[in-house]
Order: sequence, then C-alpha cells, then structure tokens
Amino acid sequence: MRPFSFARYIFSLILKLWVQEINGLENLPKNQAFMLCPNHCSYIEHFIIGAITIPYLNKKIHILAKKEHYDSFVQRTWHRLWNSFVYQIPIDRNKGEKALKTAVHYLKRGAVLVIYPEGTRSLTEKIQKGKTGVARLSLWAKVPVVPLGIIGTFGILPKGKIIPKMKKAKLNFGKPIYFDKYYDKPITKKMLRAITTRIMLEIAKLSNQSYDY
Repeated sequence: MRPFSFARYIFSLILKLWVQEINGLENLPKNQAFMLCPNHCSYIEHFIIGAITIPYLNKKIHILAKKEHYDSFVQRTWHRLWNSFVYQIPIDRNKGEKALKTAVHYLKRGAVLVIYPEGTRSLTEKIQKGKTGVARLSLWAKVPVVPLGIIGTFGILPKGKIIPKMKKAKLNFGKPIYFDKYYDKPITKKMLRAITTRIMLEIAKLSNQSYDY
C-alpha cells in the first residue's frame, strides 16, 4: 500500500471514530498559502485537522510544534512517521521571533500552516486569550487567516490523558479573513492586538463560545 493511500485509510478511520460533523470545508483556499487557526484543547486536534484537510487540499499541511515533542525516542519516531503527511516545524518557544521567521519562510512558498493562536491547550475547554504571533505572521507573509472552531475534543483527549475516549467532535471552518488594509502601514502593538482580537472573535463564534479579552 502506498504511503498516501495508507494515510487516507488512517484519516478515514480517525474521522469515523472521532468526528461527528464538518461545516465550511469549502472555505479553505486551494490555490494559495493561508493560516488555519483553531481553538486548542487537545493533541488529537492535530490528527483530526490533518484527516480532514489533507484529502481536501490534496497536499501536506504544516504545524508549528514545540521542540519538546522530539525529546524522547518514541516521540521522535512518531513525529517522523506523521511528517510523511503533516510537516511539523519544531520551535523553541523561548525564541519566538526565530520560529515566526521560519513559518514565514514556508508561507511565502505556498504552505498551509496550522497555528493555534492561544499558544497552548486550554485546561478548561474555554477559549483563552490569543497571542499576537498569528497577526504578525499574517502581515509578514501577506496571507489570509481561516478561523476554525472545534467543539468536543476536550472530552476526547484533555491535557494529561493518553487514551482518547470514544466521543465525537464538530469542526466549523470560517471564511478567510484578509488583512491587506494593514500591509502598507507600520506594525504597532495596537494593530497586532486588533487583528488578533478579530481572529479570536471568529474562532469563538465558530466554537459556540464568547471571547472576553
């Protein structure tokens, strides 16, 4: 069985086991780079997002992953296998600027980048305050942001658990948000926060939450 054929089998299995509903998949641009920005409650979201988007886009996606994921032999082996279909960009969270520049490199070459604006998984399932890295990336790489609201993954595999429960998730893909009106303006903290808030409000709406930051 060819690697991508095997991947499609695995993707189909993931969708049958843990996905109940998918809305708005047609909002993903097929012919340009973009950032897909979901809320973040569980590691299983990496696999669910990949299982949905890779067959639809017919290409790899890129995910920013903290370098700690490569600390052990088991983690390195698993991530190397997964890299056949989802290219993970290891980042040092203490060197954020360098990580962002690496991401821009891929975006300018047409990549699809999955990045969680909250920066880490929620411990309560509630949406957290968004970090401004996504806004900075959008302006530097001049690419749109597709918000994604995920519902139910916290119940499948919350932080601290290693065995997923047999529950179902719902994914709502929003329409691309373009920030081209900012491209020729000096980047300020106020601008970055305004863009981040716009993105987070959309993610919150798509995940049936409120964003109060």
